[in-house]
Amino acid sequence: MNSRQRRGVILLLLSVLCALGAFAGVLAVISDVNSKVGPETTAYRIKGDVEPYTALRPDQFEKFTIPERWLSGTAVTDLRQIEGRIAVTRLKAGSLLQTDMIVKRPELQPGQQEIAIMIDAGTGVAGKITAGATVNIYATFAGEKKGQTSQSRMIVAGARVIDVGRLTPVNERSDRADRATSAVPITFALSTLDTQRVAYAESFAEHVRLALVAPGTGDTPADQRDRTYTLDKDK
Repeated sequence: MNSRQRRGVILLLLSVLCALGAFAGVLAVISDVNSKVGPETTAYRIKGDVEPYTALRPDQFEKFTIPERWLSGTAVTDLRQIEGRIAVTRLKAGSLLQTDMIVKRPELQPGQQEIAIMIDAGTGVAGKITAGATVNIYATFAGEKKGQTSQSRMIVAGARVIDVGRLTPVNERSDRADRATSAVPITFALSTLDTQRVAYAESFAEHVRLALVAPGTGDTPADQRDRTYTLDKDK
């Protein structure tokens, strides 16, 4: 073998070694990427805005894949997790669906009934009443006879809210003029007697208002006479 042939063999060996080195480098890069990305899993994002306190449906979400290590522990990976749930806030289109965005819809207890009434948006603790909240329900009644003092009464203490509907424009007629207002349908879980009280107040009271009760706060007056208020009590 002459010198030219030896140089050719050496160059060929060097080429083979370079190719093997490049191949090993590519494998190392791929292995590094795989170690950083890891296996993929299924997640869901919101197709379009979802209003708060509304029941969730599978067609409101789209499935996509994402590396498991990049997914938060609260992400929804199975749409069975939304069954019987409602949104607790407004869900924005494109957002990742997570379990802390949804809650189980409150259910009726034995002996309770559902009743829904329209509550004025301004007097119903505007925007702060949510499903699962506890409220006291107050009604203002005009005096039964001319010159008789109007009364404000707590008609239900500790009412549990199980659903909050959408803000709806309504027409309310007053003695002074017709005026347009906005109201929200709110559904309560109540006993039969409290259901009758609420139905009566909605039909005959001048106004029905809600007072949000802080968690752990006693909501029932110690004295039943405290349920009724007139201005005379402040004199």
